[in-house]
Amino acid sequence: MAIYTHGHHDSVLRSHRNRTIDNSAAYLAEHLTADARLLDVGAGPGTITVDFASRVAHVTATEISDEALRLSQALAAEQGAANIDFSVEDVHALSFADDGFDIVHAHQVLQHVGDPVQALREVRRVTRPGGLVAVRDADYAGFIWYPLLPELDEWLRLYREAARANGGEPDAGRRLLGWARAAGFTDVTATASVWCYTTPEERDWWGGLWADRVVESALARQLTASGMATDADLQRLSDAWRAWAADGDGWFLIPHGEILCRA
Repeated sequence: MAIYTHGHHDSVLRSHRNRTIDNSAAYLAEHLTADARLLDVGAGPGTITVDFASRVAHVTATEISDEALRLSQALAAEQGAANIDFSVEDVHALSFADDGFDIVHAHQVLQHVGDPVQALREVRRVTRPGGLVAVRDADYAGFIWYPLLPELDEWLRLYREAARANGGEPDAGRRLLGWARAAGFTDVTATASVWCYTTPEERDWWGGLWADRVVESALARQLTASGMATDADLQRLSDAWRAWAADGDGWFLIPHGEILCRA
């Protein structure tokens, strides 16, 4: 397993709790059927998971630790989603039987694992013949923003270096098709979609959470402990994020690779 770069600070969860089927799994939506059994790998705070539970018969949610899994368990209890069960799992070696799920979903997961191809082999194993594996990951090297603040270039460089030091691949989006083929999938549909933040409210949310994340999250601790950046450096990056958010011309685009793989 790679080390999870983001951690679970509130500044991270503020981002992850914004995710739904509509904004993060639209490419899969038409394949969700009322009788489907769905495995959600890396459920995070569970917003997509609970959304799935309203559309399919049963959802199994996984995370890498009890602490992480409690986030989705809490939301499921709050929302009264009784058709979800939970399991701590390593996606490289899942505990589930072969052919047990109609759909396996993983959102922003493969960029954080040590061996994405082995992870895809495992999710293929637990998907029934003819079922679907759906994966979506961002591609950090493709991020585009305006105004062109040099501090955001520095932030992106540091993030990508930190993610790779943890054993992950921050530019996963462009690699998904290749990883799927290497894992033995022969029927793969590869697409792309974006998040784009432009309104004052979107800029305040996105810029604000990164202004906090870069000084308070697990990423911040890693950057300072490794000597990649000082506290003063990170405060400067945080200030730049707030300046970007306050700029009426501010615009930020995040591209994602997506794959639908037929087992």
